Amino acid sequence: MRFGLQPVLLAFVAAGLVCGQIIPFESNGLEYKVLTRGGVTIMFAQLPLHVRDYAVLQVSISNGSPISWTFKPEDFRFEREDGAWIQAPAAKTVVSSLMAKASRGDVTKLVVAYEMALYGNTHMHSTNGYEARRQDALAEFGSNKIKAAAALGTGRLIVNAAGEEFVFPVEPLPSPRHGH
Repeated sequence: MRFGLQPVLLAFVAAGLVCGQIIPFESNGLEYKVLTRGGVTIMFAQLPLHVRDYAVLQVSISNGSPISWTFKPEDFRFEREDGAWIQAPAAKTVVSSLMAKASRGDVTKLVVAYEMALYGNTHMHSTNGYEARRQDALAEFGSNKIKAAAALGTGRLIVNAAGEEFVFPVEPLPSPRHGH
């Protein structure tokens, strides 16, 4: 029986995934990191956006384990290089804070970032005033250049979830480019 190179490579890649190797990739201008442990996969990208006192991350979780798990923001914390850390607040806390303090510009930043991450904004069309406001926001912030007021910086994103600890290195976001 002959074994070709393909099954050997697949076994090597599968072994890397089982060991919990972080896999980086880029999509729609965002740098993602993916890690799988115990059948649960967590993927995140740091958005070049800061709203009020919050850095913004896009997180996706896929549960391929036989156990049902609940995930909440408090499972996430950012640990800086100096050892200080910041725990993600509960969703209710963030929403209450933004309801009390967010400006129209803050809301626009979040909507634009959400749409860019979800749709890439390339095929959205609307006949109401929303499209005009969205276009104004894109012109102000730039379609791929939302200004980074205060990114996370260098450190580690640590997620304690699904009975596992997921640890992702975090590097500062590159400075936004001007003129394009």
